[in-house]
Amino acid sequence: MFINRPAANNRYTMTVTPNGAISGDTVESSANLGADVYYIRERVQRKLLAETDGDVNLDHIPQMRNMIETIFNQVLADENLLYTRASRVRLLDCVTADILGYGPLEPLLEDPTITEVMVNGPQTIYIERHGKIEMTEITFENEAHLMRVIERIVSPLGRRVDEASPMVDARLPSGYRVNATIPPLSIDGPVLTIRKFAQTPFTAQDLIANGTLPSQLVTFLKACVEARVNLVISGGTGSGKTTLLNVVSAFIPGNERIVTIEDTAELQLKQRHVIRLEKRPPNVEGKGEVTIRQLVINALRMRPDRIVVGEVRGGEALDMLQAMNTGHDGSITTVHSNSPRDTLRRIEIMVMMAGMDLPLRAIREQVTSAIELVIHMERLRDGTRKVTNVAEVQGMEGESIVMQDLFYFEQTGIKNGRVLGIHKPTGLRPRFADKFAVNNIELPLEIFNSEANPDRS
Repeated sequence: MFINRPAANNRYTMTVTPNGAISGDTVESSANLGADVYYIRERVQRKLLAETDGDVNLDHIPQMRNMIETIFNQVLADENLLYTRASRVRLLDCVTADILGYGPLEPLLEDPTITEVMVNGPQTIYIERHGKIEMTEITFENEAHLMRVIERIVSPLGRRVDEASPMVDARLPSGYRVNATIPPLSIDGPVLTIRKFAQTPFTAQDLIANGTLPSQLVTFLKACVEARVNLVISGGTGSGKTTLLNVVSAFIPGNERIVTIEDTAELQLKQRHVIRLEKRPPNVEGKGEVTIRQLVINALRMRPDRIVVGEVRGGEALDMLQAMNTGHDGSITTVHSNSPRDTLRRIEIMVMMAGMDLPLRAIREQVTSAIELVIHMERLRDGTRKVTNVAEVQGMEGESIVMQDLFYFEQTGIKNGRVLGIHKPTGLRPRFADKFAVNNIELPLEIFNSEANPDRS
C-alpha cells in the first residue's frame, strides 16, 4: 500500500508495512527532505501538543527545543525512518524552525549577507543580497503554512492579521522591520516583507570602503553635524538613507541630549544621552494610536539638543521645520524623494498635509529658513548605494527656492557590471560656512576645490 506525504506537488511516496510502520530508505535530496519536513512536523507537533496540553510556551525556547528533539527522535524511531547524520540535523532544524520559529525563512534571516526577504506567496520567495534581488528555491507548504508563520511573527508583538486587519507593519525583537499584507488586499495570497538591519552599525569607514561616499565628503558632513547644520537625507526606497543617518548621527557630540523619533526603531546611536521614541499603531480595537507628529510635538517638551526623525512622511514635516527654526539647530531627518529639489517639493506637500492652510510662499520660507543641506542617495543599477548629490538650500528668489550642488557623483562608465564614477566638489563653498568658524572647525580648503584629485568609486 502507498500513501502520499503532505508535500509540495505531492511528489513523495512511502511504503506502509503490514504492521502499519513506515519504512524508508536513507533520504538525501533537498526535495525529499523538504517533503519530510511537512510530514514529520505534523507528527511532532501533534505529540508536542498532547504532552503540553496544548500550551507551547515560547517564553522557554531552550526547554521547548529539547522537548521537540526528544519527540523528533521518537517519531523517527517509531517509523523506522533512516537518514545520514547531516540530513537528520538539517531535518530537526527545519522541524524546530517550523514549530518555534519562522519556518523556511529561518536560514534567510540568519544569513548576514541578506538585507531583505520578500515573500510573494507560498511558492515565491525573493531576497536582496549586495543590492541585487534574486529568487530563492525556498517555498512554504501552502498558504495556510505561510499564514501560520505570519501569525507567529505578529502575535507576540500584540498585533493581529486577519480579514478585518489585513495589513500589519511591525518590528521584530531583533530590530528587523516586518510588513505583512494578506487577502483581500493582497490579491494573489499573503505577502511578507522583512527588512533586515546590520547588528553592528555601519561606520563612516565602512561607507568609504564601499564607495558610498569619499573621505573628503565624510569630513565635510562631520563638520556640518558638529556645526549644527540642519540636514535632510533623501533618496528612494532601499537607497541607504537609514544607514547614512546612523553614520551621520554618530558625529553628534556625546554631551548633547538627543531625541530620536521613528516609525519603526532602526537607528543605533551610541551616545549615552539618547531618548528613543517609536510611534504606536492602533491596537486590535483600533484605539491607542500615537503618531509621528504627536511624538515630534512631545519631543519639543523634552528639552532636546537635537531631534532626529527617522523619516518624515506627513504633517509632522511642519512640526519638524518649526523645531529647526526655533532653536533646535542640527536636527536631522530623511525623506523619500528622487532628487534634492524633489525633496523640498515633497516637504512642501507634507506641510500642506498638516491642515494649517498656509500659503505656498509661507511654506517655502519655512523650508528655506529651516533646511540648510540636502544629502541625496541612490541605489545604482549594479546594486551599490552612493551619495549622488550634496546640495545647499540657499534661500528664496521671488517665489522659487534656490539650491546649489556642493558635491555630486559623476558616472564615468560601467565595467564588469559595476558602475564607475567620481565624487566631485563643484568648487562652491556653502553660505553657512561661517558656522564652521563660530564652532572653531577648520576644514581643508581642498575639500571644495574642484581641481583637486577626486575620489573614484
